[in-house]
Amino acid sequence: MKKKIELKYKIDMVMILVSVFVLMGIVGFSQPLVIAPLDELETFDTEVLFTIEKGEKLLIDDNLDFTTPDEYEVEDGLKINLKPGKYYWKVVGMISSEVRTLTINSKVSLEFVEGETDFDVVNAGNIKLNVDIYNGTEKVGEKKLSPGEEVVGDGTKFIGEQNDD
Repeated sequence: MKKKIELKYKIDMVMILVSVFVLMGIVGFSQPLVIAPLDELETFDTEVLFTIEKGEKLLIDDNLDFTTPDEYEVEDGLKINLKPGKYYWKVVGMISSEVRTLTINSKVSLEFVEGETDFDVVNAGNIKLNVDIYNGTEKVGEKKLSPGEEVVGDGTKFIGEQNDD
């Protein structure tokens, strides 16, 4: 009789362990698989490619509490253009992924490009710039340049600084 009771407890213990392993497998299988970008990525590129499997929505916010997140439907080749700053993001599916961080650093850069008659200056950074144009030491103009926008080379000196608009 005692052996029958011990055998029953052993069978119950095996059933419980099998159930636990099955549940762990189901939970692991349903968790979103976040492939890219890597956690704590820092970049100057404002266009970010997200590669996600088994997720429904991507949530991105500038605060860890996700009080005002931007929501995106998960799809292949999901590219999102972000302004410079620090972001927290996670994927929601049957269960949520871990929270990851992403930092887009500001890049202030002016580059010369060959124009029709002279050299032009282009904003090669990722933020708006205020550009002062000088002929020698005399200021002859100013312009606000968005990323990729250029100013015709009608000066000999250009000074750019971040535009906070």
